[in-house]
Amino acid sequence: MSATYDVLVVCEGNLCRSPLAERLLRLRLADAPDVHVSSAGTNASVGNPMDPMAAAELTRLGGDPGDFAARQLTAELARAADLVLTATRAQRSLVVGMAPAALKRTFTLLEMAVLLDERPWADRAEQPDDDRRAVVIRASDWRSTVSGRGEALDIPDPIGRSVEVHRTAAEVADLATSVVADFLRGAAG
Repeated sequence: MSATYDVLVVCEGNLCRSPLAERLLRLRLADAPDVHVSSAGTNASVGNPMDPMAAAELTRLGGDPGDFAARQLTAELARAADLVLTATRAQRSLVVGMAPAALKRTFTLLEMAVLLDERPWADRAEQPDDDRRAVVIRASDWRSTVSGRGEALDIPDPIGRSVEVHRTAAEVADLATSVVADFLRGAAG
């Protein structure tokens, strides 16, 4: 792990959810040059641009889909990341299966947003939440407090579906990335 704080966002094809979340995080973290955000897919359409409907949603939300190219998730990418955010619980399991050492740094995007919003550890924290790595470990320790929410922690795959499904996925990603970006911007690497 380096002086740069590396965030990896993962979905299946790396065409809709993960590039959308990647670009929203980049947009929101433009003033945090020490945070690097990228994305990958568990079954990526390597080299392809964002899905046109996902790209339209990203543009609507103020992001830029330009020069995006899908890439395949590797164990090396997962191991190197300081924080891995997946679209679904199944993808979280795939990441951890591929890189077991990433377990305490791998969450669904919605799971991490809920944990950061609720901060169930706040009353018991020995140190303030000003260190990114420490907060991620705390969040991992408190994961069970939100795990019962099941599918509510997944962003459904919009690929090949209606504009409305893409809009819903984008709105969910927009809210979750806002919470995560606030945390990453406000905490030290």
